[in-house]
Amino acid sequence: MSRSPIPLVIDDLSQFATQLRGHWPSSDVTQTQALGLIAQAAGYRNHQHLKASQPPPLPALDKQALNRVKGALAVFDDSARMTRWPLKTSVQRLCLAWFWTRLPDRADMTENEVNAVLKANEVFGDHVLLRRCLIEHKMATRTVDGATYRRIGRSPDAEERAVIKALSERAMSKV
Repeated sequence: MSRSPIPLVIDDLSQFATQLRGHWPSSDVTQTQALGLIAQAAGYRNHQHLKASQPPPLPALDKQALNRVKGALAVFDDSARMTRWPLKTSVQRLCLAWFWTRLPDRADMTENEVNAVLKANEVFGDHVLLRRCLIEHKMATRTVDGATYRRIGRSPDAEERAVIKALSERAMSKV
């Protein structure tokens, strides 16, 4: 019998463990043990390993930052593909963060490989603009002859993380 994965999102693991403990045949399991068992069942070494693997929470964004994030999200369709190029440079940077995440980390790529990634995530027909802007915004590098491209390792800022998270959810909902 084949198994199909069923995603489970638990907002409060501690509350979940408390409820689960009430249904176990043995009542001598402590809260800490229950948290550890749940984490191990999910494939982690222990509860601390699970906590450490979670991305940092998004900091609260101010009104201007939220407007930039909304502006960036507005140029993507329901499948997380860019439909048009935004006018504002600050919004362009946020949009490029999504394409930056689509490029493989620590891998040399040819121009055709980069183009394939960009074309798969945009529908407005200007992957060359995106490729050039990734270089200009220092999200990727290319050799002088243009033969080899490489994603630059960096940590996205809070606004970029908000855009990446929202677009990841869009992309996953269409799979």
